Amino acid sequence: MGRKDLVLFALNATRPFAEQVADELGAPLGNHEERAFEDGEHKTRPLAGVRDADVYVIQSLHGGPEETVNDKLCRFLFFIGALKDAGAARVTAIAPYLCYARKDQRSKPRDPVTTRYVARLFEAAGADRVVTLDVHNLAAYQNAFRIPAENLEATWLLARPCAALIGNRQAVVVSPDAGGVKRADRFRGALSGILEREVGGAFLEKYRSEGVVTGSAVVGEVEGKVAVIVDDLISTGTTLLRGATACRGRGAIEVFAAASHGLFVGDAGRVVAEPALSRTLVTDAVPPFRLDRDELGDRLVVVSVAPLFAEAIRRLHAGGSLVELTAGP
Repeated sequence: MGRKDLVLFALNATRPFAEQVADELGAPLGNHEERAFEDGEHKTRPLAGVRDADVYVIQSLHGGPEETVNDKLCRFLFFIGALKDAGAARVTAIAPYLCYARKDQRSKPRDPVTTRYVARLFEAAGADRVVTLDVHNLAAYQNAFRIPAENLEATWLLARPCAALIGNRQAVVVSPDAGGVKRADRFRGALSGILEREVGGAFLEKYRSEGVVTGSAVVGEVEGKVAVIVDDLISTGTTLLRGATACRGRGAIEVFAAASHGLFVGDAGRVVAEPALSRTLVTDAVPPFRLDRDELGDRLVVVSVAPLFAEAIRRLHAGGSLVELTAGP
């Protein structure tokens, strides 16, 4: 039996990003319909034939100016179901940002484990595989799904422009808490490889109670160095500002932030503009639509992950491996 045809779709909310993926992949986006009804219900359906095809659907599951997280998730699930009903041989859900991934364990009695519930929804809708970028907790993500759950990493993509900004100066990669040390260490390794010299490591103390974050001690040497605070996402930016202020107080000559997902909710725009923080690097897995990019100028650096997702789709369709995509050069 020959290889199945590759068919690529994107729901409207993520179409600009998906068009970049399609260009990189050299495959057109399939036509589809999204229709809203007066009572708030909606329907999604493919307009291109998908019978016996290998189908990939792109939808980044973050809140937006027109659709909530739940709207996007619901449309995504319904579209996957429609594709399976239309005879698709395999449907891969491409979610550059996966919603509810932060609620992956019970922190209080009778807490929901929402990551696992979302996984069940994708499985019930008929998804055969899920692909995301730098999920909050990799082990929890992989264990939540009973279908293959792939995680791409933007480490090298973010480390390259960061290295260019650092130049010949000494640098240290800082985790915003002890739990993120492994993520920061991967970034430190990439940065060391690009700069061809050793980059130091440090982490910040962090205590969270009832949503309030405290702690300002820096464990590690940052004095006289460019400090790069690395995290998986930036939400309100309070953790980031706390870290930048602490590093400056310990003598860091400049502070950068690097995160795969920039949600930038609440007062995050003010945080990104704070003097304590020189540069903030994020990917376009979540477009920074909540920020005034003209006002921020070069303080905000947005790195495209469309080529990364295009190559992942290409390899999955050909039965290849994704390991090299995250291993770096």
